[in-house]
Formats: sequence, C-alpha cells, structure tokens
Amino acid sequence: MKVKTLLVTGISWVLLVSAVMFSTVMAAPPKEKEKEKDKQAEGKIVDSGSFGVFMNGRRVATEKFSIHQDSSGSVATSEFKTEEGVTQATQSSELQLAASGDLQKYEWKEISPGKAQAVIVPNDNLLVERSTTNPQDKPEEHPFLLPTSTSVLDDYFFVHREILAWKFLATGCRQDQGHVACPQNQQVKFGAINPHQRASLLVSVAFTGKEKVPVHGVERELDHFILKSEAGDWSMWLDDQFKLVRILVASDNTEVVRD
Repeated sequence: MKVKTLLVTGISWVLLVSAVMFSTVMAAPPKEKEKEKDKQAEGKIVDSGSFGVFMNGRRVATEKFSIHQDSSGSVATSEFKTEEGVTQATQSSELQLAASGDLQKYEWKEISPGKAQAVIVPNDNLLVERSTTNPQDKPEEHPFLLPTSTSVLDDYFFVHREILAWKFLATGCRQDQGHVACPQNQQVKFGAINPHQRASLLVSVAFTGKEKVPVHGVERELDHFILKSEAGDWSMWLDDQFKLVRILVASDNTEVVRD
C-alpha cells in the first residue's frame, strides 16, 4: 500500500491540556492541586485505540496506537499492520516528546516482511537519523540541520497526524472561556521530518469550521482541518475531545477512520 505523506509537526498533549485546563487547575483548592500534581507525576493515557485504513472503500490496514503523558513529556506508540488479502506488512513506532513538545527520540521498526529500522535523536544543533535495512549491518547516518522543535510525521502512522492537530490547536488557536477557539482559514506553517523518506518539508494547517460528515454510517458534526503540502491536501476531522476521527486523502482514494 502506498499513501502520499504529509510532513508536519507534532506536540505533546500536555501543551494543549495546559491551555484548556489552566483556569480550572488554578482555581482548585490546595488539596485538589496536590492530587492533580500526583496524577501528572504518575502519568495517564490521553488517547488509545485503532484506525482503519481504507483504499477505494476496502479496508487494507489497521493502526493500533496509544499516547501516554506524564510530567516529563509524552510517548506515542503505534503498530501498523496490513489486512488479510494484502501484501503482509507490520511496522511499529515510538515517538518520545519532552514536556515542551521537543523531539527526544523517534524509532520505527519493520517487523515484516523485512527487518529495517531507524532511530532519530538530537545531536547538538542537528537531528540525526540512523537507519539500516538489516539489524546486523552498521547503521547509516543521515544528518538534518533541523531544531528539536521539528516533529516526526512518518509513513503509515496516522496517530502522528493527531499529534499535529494538537500542535496546531496549541499554537494557532486561543483559549476562549475554557474552550479552544481557532480562526477560520488561517494557515499556520510547520516543519517536520519523515524517517521513511529521509526528508523534511514545510506544510500549512488551517481550521475551516465544523462540518457534518459520515463516520461508520452515522452523521457527526466534527471540526475540519486542511493539511497542505507538496504531496497534496489532506482533510482531517477531530471531535470535541480533540481526538482524530477521520482523514480523507481524496487524491489517493484513501480514508482513515477511528474504529
């Protein structure tokens, strides 16, 4: 399966939660504040589940994912696996972000049919990708003159698009009476790195408003975002809890839907 890839930026959930919940936490009694600190130190799962990937209406793959946050930052793990009747492929990834949203480490592995793998880590003022198609071989190094604020948007891991949406909400929107308010059709640019393609690119993201769209045969009102890049336009819909529900890549006849 080949899906056009957007290269965009992600961020840890903690930044968005801080923007939305700041007034609530500050208004809480001292004991409640202590409980909140304990919960943050322990960490929590801010989202988990699976996305179905459909091409021309046929399900071709599933991505299972989980995003964990604690006081030190966030970790997003994912497994992408093709369905029966499609060329068998399984890959996994782990994205580690600091509380600021900066990249600490990213790793992906091809479990089948090959054994390729890659790791991206900060190194001075660079991001360095070390990759190999055989675990027994010495990894090749690919330096990128990019800051740690650069985020990962890899092939096949659609949860990275959800993290991108949180980045946009945290940087391109504002808090309005306890809710996140985004200006319509105002583009915000981001940079990112794609480990599979060993490439980086600038993209823009814009909020276009609420729309009623079908999800598993049921019409839902969701927030619509447009991602633009040299690879084409992607439509992305989030619910009121800022969770990614649907992606549509019209040029590829590809749809990604939360199960």
